[in-house]
Amino acid sequence: MKKREKSYKEAVAYLYHLQKFGIKFGLSKTSNLLKALGNPHHGQKYIHIAGTNGKGSVATFIAAILADAGFKVGLYSSPHLVRFTERFKINDAYISTESAADLINELADIIIPDEPPTFFEATTAMALSYFAREKTDFAVMEVGMGGRLDATNVISPLVSVITNISLEHQIYLGKTLRAIAGEKAGIIKEGIDLVTGVTQPSVIQTLESVARKKGSPFWRIGKDTRYRASAQGIHYYGLKRRMNKLRLGLNGYFQARNAAVALTAIERLEEKGVTLSTENIIKGLANASWPGRVQVVGESPKIILDGAHNPAAIGVLAKAVRSGFRYNRLILVIGVMEDKDIDGILKNIVPISNYIIYTRPVYPRAANPEFLATKAVGIDIPGEVIRSLPEAINKARNMAEPEDLIVITGSLFTVGEALTYFYPAKYKSDDL
Repeated sequence: MKKREKSYKEAVAYLYHLQKFGIKFGLSKTSNLLKALGNPHHGQKYIHIAGTNGKGSVATFIAAILADAGFKVGLYSSPHLVRFTERFKINDAYISTESAADLINELADIIIPDEPPTFFEATTAMALSYFAREKTDFAVMEVGMGGRLDATNVISPLVSVITNISLEHQIYLGKTLRAIAGEKAGIIKEGIDLVTGVTQPSVIQTLESVARKKGSPFWRIGKDTRYRASAQGIHYYGLKRRMNKLRLGLNGYFQARNAAVALTAIERLEEKGVTLSTENIIKGLANASWPGRVQVVGESPKIILDGAHNPAAIGVLAKAVRSGFRYNRLILVIGVMEDKDIDGILKNIVPISNYIIYTRPVYPRAANPEFLATKAVGIDIPGEVIRSLPEAINKARNMAEPEDLIVITGSLFTVGEALTYFYPAKYKSDDL
């Protein structure tokens, strides 16, 4: 008797159930799944992107440029903001719920119950299978965590990218920048170009040493290629290309560096025979879209969403707010995951605020807002606790004057729920 196939909701719930197995590093489970699926990742063209912050933006810029040239481009990213299907994208379209259910059902048939993969291992195998079956010309793959033992590291890319490195996930990746850099350097493959935007001397030394041992050409922003940001746009001084007044579809001064990283990777692809025009690059950068990253969702008062979820990213957001927006008061709505560096996050954003609303998204790992408030006691900024995120947003909007600025941040889960609040028709949750 044929086994009844799971519906989309049942299939995604099945995958979420794998989260109980937590985070387990290693490539064997992913490799075994892919072997059972016929090794669909073999012979495909990939761009592999690791880093602490900026992975999604760099991936989006690269994918948008390639898509403008007429290529069919897959993009695998995590986590999703609202719907599971956001993790798998080809050009402008997310995977359909039907295709997602089919792939998950196929995975469920080959998973050995006594040796289950983690959630991320399963979704990575799913992405590689999906892109191969859809015959993408290229697939841009974002690392989940680290690099060396991340599930995505089963691929052999045309170009590897490490955006930047700061202290993160120290319980898994190591306590020092050097240790974390060593883990991320694990995506460097024999003879494959590495492009990086890292700046710390010790990190540069670590990546350079690994690249040298593997015979991998090493390209660094600020040394091999350069950029300058001005009111007229981004000016890029590349390996061969010189481009001026480039406009970016993503907000924030920090996107200039992400664009430079993407353009350096694009130049390495061109060196390998990928044909792209100047117009493809101009339009790709301008049309790039990445929800939840300094995204403006309201005017008078202006409201921005940003998924910054570690001290480095929240510090960059604070600088972007101060340099890129004019406002009277800043009302901060913040919800953070309990396993994050809460002290570091609050220290980098609360002092520039005039009023704080501590809240939480509907997610098991979200920190209690009362706890967030106690962590900010030493910072003398008025605020309050509102446990419901929609109610917190309502309070911020009601108290704000037209010339004020509301910033909603602290987690991608916070931003995802906020997107559903602002755009309920466009951002419907899976409602599992």
